[in-house]
Amino acid sequence: MKISIIGVGRMGGALALALVKKGYSIETLVARRTETAQKIAAFINPKPRISSAPESESLAASEVIFICAQDAEIEKTAESLAAAKLPGKPFIFHVSGSLSSSVLRVLRNEGFRVGSLHPLVSVSDALLGAERFAGVYFCVEGEPEAAALAKKIVLDLEGKPFTVPTELKPLYHAAAVTAAGHLTALVSVAVEMLAACGLSNAAAQEILLPLVKSTVVNLETQTPAEALTGTFARADVETLRRHLEILQSHAAPELAAVYLQLGRRSLHLAESRETANRENLERMRELLRAAEDKIRRSDS
Repeated sequence: MKISIIGVGRMGGALALALVKKGYSIETLVARRTETAQKIAAFINPKPRISSAPESESLAASEVIFICAQDAEIEKTAESLAAAKLPGKPFIFHVSGSLSSSVLRVLRNEGFRVGSLHPLVSVSDALLGAERFAGVYFCVEGEPEAAALAKKIVLDLEGKPFTVPTELKPLYHAAAVTAAGHLTALVSVAVEMLAACGLSNAAAQEILLPLVKSTVVNLETQTPAEALTGTFARADVETLRRHLEILQSHAAPELAAVYLQLGRRSLHLAESRETANRENLERMRELLRAAEDKIRRSDS
């Protein structure tokens, strides 16, 4: 299958290299910075055409076009493709996590079959990223024919396709950001707390990472409620009280607020257990509520 890719950054480059290894033909790489595309093309045989704009001539042979541009550029790119009057009406996908295939409506209105394909994996480098698609879940959605082809491509990449309703694509992406980006932010909060105990940030991060990794391992075989450990899982009222006291005196209000918000969620998880000590959990809820009230009063 002949494929062209518009936007040859980390994701576009990784996708091009991964598809070549699975027998797909990369026809054209479109990139504003052609030197970036040249670096990716050097690993592809036969070498694809390099173009600085999505033009009919360079994309004419394409059966599938992936738009790997930044979110803000996807609709503009779709308009450029519609204006190019491409022959053959290739399938067109974008790889944004937060946007649905509806952003390609100008192409759909011209008879193109459109969809989206988003891998749930962190790609920080095109060469390394090309090796990370196997075993990864890909969210695909779009018109039936496009979604069916997207699933085939994912399976060829040894990924695992799943789908969500088009109108809920932003909620799907919010979940992904919470699991990845917000996890990173959460670790930074824990690092700052531990650094307040006298450790360097680097040492604090090194100390905490094995704990984070062990939690992820638990989540591979357990539900979040089952994997919950620590103060809230034990319904340990007095430990929570000590946490709240030390956070008030030795941590920034922002850090305490994060602890309190996540504490509420931990209570919810703990309460779902059959063995939950509901009396102690209710006392913990009262402590959290009092601490939140104190923060609100200090802010007013």
